[in-house]
Amino acid sequence: MSDTAAPALKNIFDRARYRHIAAETAAVYPRFDGKKFLALALPGLDELSLMQRLRRTSECLHATLPDDYKKSIAILRKLAPRINSGFVTLVLPDYVGLYGRDDFDTSMEALKFFTAFGSSEFAIREFIRQDPERTLAVMKTWAKDESEHVRRLASEGSRPRLPWSFRLDALMADPELAAPILETLKADDSLYVRKSVANHLNDITKLHPEWVLKRLKGWPLDNPHTAWIARHALRTLIKQGDKQALGVIGAGKKAAVSIGDFSVSPKKLTLGERLALSFTLQSTARQSQRLVVDYAIHYVKKAGSSSAKVFKLKELTLGAGESVQLSRSQVVRDFTTRVHHAGRHEVDIMVNGERLAHGFFELLKP
Repeated sequence: MSDTAAPALKNIFDRARYRHIAAETAAVYPRFDGKKFLALALPGLDELSLMQRLRRTSECLHATLPDDYKKSIAILRKLAPRINSGFVTLVLPDYVGLYGRDDFDTSMEALKFFTAFGSSEFAIREFIRQDPERTLAVMKTWAKDESEHVRRLASEGSRPRLPWSFRLDALMADPELAAPILETLKADDSLYVRKSVANHLNDITKLHPEWVLKRLKGWPLDNPHTAWIARHALRTLIKQGDKQALGVIGAGKKAAVSIGDFSVSPKKLTLGERLALSFTLQSTARQSQRLVVDYAIHYVKKAGSSSAKVFKLKELTLGAGESVQLSRSQVVRDFTTRVHHAGRHEVDIMVNGERLAHGFFELLKP
């Protein structure tokens, strides 16, 4: 996420949104004190981040709803379809994660219900952390639910390293704990679910790559849904040139190809300008071959050393003697996760994990 995008995103929770929440809550719970809710929610709003605003909303609802947790959840279930933003509905499971840990059954039913309106993926982790065995047992049943939203929650909520959330130490140490969920979903009809399963497995590859490779080799990779999951689950290992991972997707052999006319342009550029790569990939094989083509940019670090980042370029089957023209361009700009520094940036083209072409560009000082 870029610095310029973050302020707009946090303004999902602006003053108008809080007035909307107050009005809709009062519509389903006439005793709701909307004035108190707004008096608690609005002070210092501009200084709060997106997630801080979300949490404040949960806290303000708790201060203005009945003390009885079950009664509050009943009100929030009526409120859910009236909220006019999918992201804002994350407040509802957040409320459960904050205040429902002592009422497990009510909370599980609430999270299952709320997830269709936004997602309960963050809140369910509070329960996994508190009682992993009991919570994962429920999530295993969710993996068989008729709703794709609930099935996705089973996978996404149990990801070891879910972005924007804390890591689940138990699942990072032992991926077998959530394995039954992944097994149930390994050929799911929903792309929404398959993306989550792939991301879950990709999380595991960063700690237990052999575990993932062994499991995927036992899956029915002739099923297109399962094959899709495997490809995306192994993306980090594939970028690293891992031969076993490449083998799972049929690209484990050394590529019989040559690269010609490799161009990196312009040779000198400044931040905000576009970098373009192009080359010809020529097969030198007598039979077709599965190829994974990536490129790596060795970004110059502040101290002068460099660190490579690998980008996906193309997966293809190249026939005997065939050639294909490939190209890619991207704007060179700073992100919150990467700040650029002036200097010579090396560029590699890799095919099936092997570097086959090399170039460079010079990033100039602003």
